[in-house]
Amino acid sequence: MRIYQEKDYNAMSRRAASVIAAQVVSKPDCVLGLATGSTPVGTYQQLIQWCKQGDLSFAQVHSVNLDEYCGLAPEHDQSYRYFMQTNLFDHVDIKPENTNVPSGLVSDPEEECARYEDVVKGLGYADLQLLGLGRNGHIGFNEPCGEFPLATHLVDLTESTIEANARFFASANDVPKQALTMGVGTIMKARKILIVASGADKADAVWKAFCGPITPEVPASVLQLHPDVTLVGDGSALAKLMEDKA
Repeated sequence: MRIYQEKDYNAMSRRAASVIAAQVVSKPDCVLGLATGSTPVGTYQQLIQWCKQGDLSFAQVHSVNLDEYCGLAPEHDQSYRYFMQTNLFDHVDIKPENTNVPSGLVSDPEEECARYEDVVKGLGYADLQLLGLGRNGHIGFNEPCGEFPLATHLVDLTESTIEANARFFASANDVPKQALTMGVGTIMKARKILIVASGADKADAVWKAFCGPITPEVPASVLQLHPDVTLVGDGSALAKLMEDKA
């Protein structure tokens, strides 16, 4: 496992973007697993800048996103498809047909989960999977539970996750209560994992994920079993982890 402790959010974002850029340069037709949320935004902004400067191209890249809210149309400003369009896809040269996000509007979520799992499998899984980290240790929308879910599945969001995402909606009541998400097994089949963490409110989750026991009660702890993980965080997010390793 590689750990990069950066001085602030901007430095963290640039470091994470450099890891992704290196993957794209070394394998132009790679499969990138992408994440949403506030933490990766700076990373995407850096990638956009390099693409516009002509230093990086996504023309041959395929992407697979981790998750999507149930009940939100792609055009809804809080859907994860919309997030990806506005924060990355619309500003780089990736082909629209090469981008993949689960559909939140299907009548049969279980069928959509199976279809999406087949899409990811058909692409050979991610060459590099970008992850954020929830305050309760979730990755994607894999919430703390009694066992690690393996494949793409429908999940009931926990109250803590709903509360954390409420800032993006008019109220917590407007936050969808379910989502479709890649399972832990699907995530772990990525050849490389890049996880980003920012802010003091993530310090406990980072420590539990990488210093605590491997347990589905802290879904990110399963990453201890992956052979190629890079953790990039700012000083606040990594403070407890680095103290433990000192």
